[in-house]
Amino acid sequence: MKLRVATFWKQRGWCCASFALSPLAAWGQAASPAEERLAALEAAAQAAQGAGDNAWMLVSTALVLMMTGPGLALFYGGLVRKKNVLGTMMQSFSMMALVSVLWALFGYSLAFSEGNAFTGGFRYLFLNGVGAEPNGDYAGTIPHQTFMLFQLMFAIITPALITGAVAERMKYSALLLFMSLWLVVVYLPMAHMVWGKGGLFNAFLGGRIPCFDFAGGTVVHITSGVSALVCAVYLGKRYGYPHEMIRPHSLVLSFIGACLLWVGWFGFNAGSALGASGLATSAFAATHFGAAAATIGWLIAEWRKMGKPSVLGGISGAVAGLVAITPASGFVKPMPALFIGFAAGVCCFYMVTAVKHRFGYDDSLDAFGIHGAGGTLGAILTGVFATREVNDGLKDASGNALPLGLVDGNFGQIINQFAGTLIAWILAAAGTFVILKVCDVLVGLRVHDQHEIEGLDLSLHGEEGYNLES
Repeated sequence: MKLRVATFWKQRGWCCASFALSPLAAWGQAASPAEERLAALEAAAQAAQGAGDNAWMLVSTALVLMMTGPGLALFYGGLVRKKNVLGTMMQSFSMMALVSVLWALFGYSLAFSEGNAFTGGFRYLFLNGVGAEPNGDYAGTIPHQTFMLFQLMFAIITPALITGAVAERMKYSALLLFMSLWLVVVYLPMAHMVWGKGGLFNAFLGGRIPCFDFAGGTVVHITSGVSALVCAVYLGKRYGYPHEMIRPHSLVLSFIGACLLWVGWFGFNAGSALGASGLATSAFAATHFGAAAATIGWLIAEWRKMGKPSVLGGISGAVAGLVAITPASGFVKPMPALFIGFAAGVCCFYMVTAVKHRFGYDDSLDAFGIHGAGGTLGAILTGVFATREVNDGLKDASGNALPLGLVDGNFGQIINQFAGTLIAWILAAAGTFVILKVCDVLVGLRVHDQHEIEGLDLSLHGEEGYNLES
């Protein structure tokens, strides 16, 4: 009897419990659609962020390509004599085609797939695995293919910058061979060391020597500038230089090119934030202020020394400031950006006037004086002014933002910046010299004297930039 009574109340208890819990169960069922709506809202927000980031990055990619053609093509084309304008512009245009093909075949893989501290591997050969899904190692909110295309535009403009040092005297065939080898020997290893996962200088992805280079001070400007100097010395001076007056044939073209470079540089630097974020805005601001201050710095120095501020000086100063602020753009506040720009304007002015004339090398369009010197100055000053108040991406194990530059109390970063700069100089100088030797043996580097006198437009391409008879 006791057993039957206990069983009865046990059953009653379960019934009562079930009755008491039934409203909670009903509430849980009612909450399910709300949870689904919340999940859908979160997914929509993430999709909107991804779409916004991708839109900005595609615009930035186009802006960086615009820097090469028409920006650099016009800037360099106007600075040479009219008999060489087409040949000079063709050099920039050719890099847009040549480097793109090499990048798709193996360049992207050697720069950004995992390898060792000095070069990437073969995971992305022929762009295998580079599709619509984000690569979380580099940019988690944009398609991997967008990131690949953005980085391609950097690879295009870097060798194009070197052409300023060999203008008016290098064979077109030699140029194509040289740039192909240079991309493999110099650019791809440097890009991997600074930006690739596990690269020697990658501060954010396991580099042993953390070196800050937000958008290419070492990778783009130091490598191209130093290589330009080696090329200028190896090829020798242009026919008649410096005894004959060699002047730009159209500062109007160069002026337009410089303005396009200034605008395109916002994609170059702000785009390196890899998203439409506050960091992109900060880099945008630093880029603009750096260019403006450098323009003023160059013009003041030129005005004092030459007696007149020139248009060529103004646009050269702007480019010098854009170069110098590039590595620092995502790490510094606006006031340091003004200082970096002004210092670059003054420094690069004396590099292309006093230093070049003192040593007598014929850096035709001052690729070394602006990109080599400006890039070096900017890389070092990044170690001084980089601050976690602008970029808090470097964190300790507890998730706290680490100090970046000297202004944050991290003196050691200046040493790291010197190390990255030194390696870039050595790699660019040694690699370029070896490649020049190989190209000289295989195809010869320099055009015949008669072709140089006639001009590269007719002698190499059979065309003229200006047909005034028609």
